[in-house]
Amino acid sequence: MKVSIETMGALKRRLTITLPSEGFEEQITERLNDAATRVRLPGFRPGKVPMKEVRRRFGDSVRAEVAGELMQSSFSEAVAQEDFSPAGSPSLEVVKMDPGIDFEYTATFEVFPTISLKPLTDVKVQRPSADIGDADMETMIENLREQRRHFSVVERAAAEGDQVKVDFEGRDNGEVFDGGSAEDATFVIGAGQMIEDFDKGARGLAAGESNTFEATFPEDYQAEALKGKTVEFTIKMKEVAEPRVPELDAEFFKSFGVDDGDEAAFRTEVRSNMERELTGAVNNQVKGQVLKQLTDSHDVQLPEALVSQEVQALKEQMLQQMQMYGSQGKMPELDDALFADEAERRVKTGLIVNELIRSNELEASPDAVKARIEEMAAPYDDPQQVINYYYGNPQQLQQIEFAVLEDRVIEFVLESADIEEVVSNYADVVAGKALPEEEEAEA
Repeated sequence: MKVSIETMGALKRRLTITLPSEGFEEQITERLNDAATRVRLPGFRPGKVPMKEVRRRFGDSVRAEVAGELMQSSFSEAVAQEDFSPAGSPSLEVVKMDPGIDFEYTATFEVFPTISLKPLTDVKVQRPSADIGDADMETMIENLREQRRHFSVVERAAAEGDQVKVDFEGRDNGEVFDGGSAEDATFVIGAGQMIEDFDKGARGLAAGESNTFEATFPEDYQAEALKGKTVEFTIKMKEVAEPRVPELDAEFFKSFGVDDGDEAAFRTEVRSNMERELTGAVNNQVKGQVLKQLTDSHDVQLPEALVSQEVQALKEQMLQQMQMYGSQGKMPELDDALFADEAERRVKTGLIVNELIRSNELEASPDAVKARIEEMAAPYDDPQQVINYYYGNPQQLQQIEFAVLEDRVIEFVLESADIEEVVSNYADVVAGKALPEEEEAEA
């Protein structure tokens, strides 16, 4: 195999690869001989078709087939021989493949850029810190009670926060309009589920009472025909239910996995979850700062193939989200330009992180991967089942290994970085509000 190299730009390379005709023709002849034993043609007995006829009928297609396979296999050998690391699949083009001459083709591809890493001592990080106080615990427990809130039917007039069931009919200039009527419509007063005037019309009504009132739709209402329009509604109250939060009792504790129904054990579990959430928030904010500074401080020539792949991945992710949140019918055509900046940023960050891993021989140790999986499995009722799932699924395990390796990169950078501790409180750290405004925006 002969290989010649042409540099076509900062990252683009073209290899011209030549393979001896003898080996090429041998493979074609071997494949045609095999075809001759199996092919069925009118006028010939099975297995007795002359080679000349087989070659005439199938020679061109077999030649093209063998050429394609040879290009794929020999390209890998060529880049290994010339010590190239392609960034994406090559564009392969046949130059010569006629009988009696050496087979020749070109392979055009991009290589990974050379990255000169900046000193890690230039990285400056603000790390938020906080303690979990008694007030934080009580706030969290109240939030958990709110999550288990339910509505109980009451015999009184409806008020703010109540869930009501009504029949209603809307009229525009005396005529019932489309979408303006319903039976057994359920909504919470003051929750923004209905327009403001409708909420007002329902307040103060007890079950069995009715009210007729005017309501003006907001200018930004979703239905074009109703924007800013004033109509008349008549509603009949059918049911009023008030919100109630559960008591701190054994049943409530068991709903959060504390089977013995003990309040002390419940509070211990809540604190443990809050500590995990706090640690995760701190780590994510620090990680965001590190990756942004690494990305901003390096000039990197980006392979177009990698950026294109990332654009397609972002498009696919958005389409999946649109389907998840209920978009129906044909999905829209999304312009690549919408995703270009984010794709370039992600590719650049990935190249820098990969160079840190390569040049410093960083790795995700099996113990670290095991610890991460066990941490993820801990909140589940059967942690061992979750652990077995990850170790039994190579693709999922690889994702965990990559996440652990990325965290190892962050740890490695922080060993040299300038770190400032920013003392805050639990709520602000978890909400991402602990750092000064400009630093928070960057993170």
